[in-house]
Amino acid sequence: MHIQAGTIRLAYRTWGPAGAPPLVLLHALGEQSSDWAPVAQALAPSWRVYAPDLRGHGTSDWAGPYTIEQLTADLAALLDALELHQVALGGHSLGGPPAYLHAARHPGRVTLLILEDPAPPWPRGPRAVARPDGPLPFDWDATALSNEFTDPQASSWRDELKRIQARTLLIAGGPASHVDQGQLAGMASLIPDCELMTIPAGHLVHAVRPAEFTAAVTTFLSTQGK
Repeated sequence: MHIQAGTIRLAYRTWGPAGAPPLVLLHALGEQSSDWAPVAQALAPSWRVYAPDLRGHGTSDWAGPYTIEQLTADLAALLDALELHQVALGGHSLGGPPAYLHAARHPGRVTLLILEDPAPPWPRGPRAVARPDGPLPFDWDATALSNEFTDPQASSWRDELKRIQARTLLIAGGPASHVDQGQLAGMASLIPDCELMTIPAGHLVHAVRPAEFTAAVTTFLSTQGK
């Protein structure tokens, strides 16, 4: 399915009954909505799961600018277009920053927040990424997102973590992940109501340890309203 969200046309998938509480999941750089399928199918009996293809990915419009701020604005526009006024929200890797920034800026609209080995808002050195041969399921120009955190604005994003009101589960991938696990612990300490859990699977927690990831998320989501 596709929907006009602000200035861009976004593709999205859904699982679960239409009347169930909404859960929105944001994928990582280079992935697409189908990456969430095993998790979404497991959660679908109790949740209406929405997973968009982010700008420049899958069958959403491949159009810049590719920035964290733009993805955050896209998320707000998508929720408005779908008339989802209050949601549980999750993000993996570079899908994490739009999720936590949206939660900080729209506290009344996010009931629960799930962050899977997210990109932490600390400055880091630029990374050179080699383009693989052949067609890709995403716009290669979107890899600019991976270097957003070389910009000093990461410190202002870090300050926003303190404004998140939603109960938060941060699932870290442990020492095999390329994400700085100390920075993830720092994130958890800044978010007012945050549980930090490590599942030692590396960066792709939900793909490598799907049963453990889904069990942790199911338990956390069951606390909504408590």
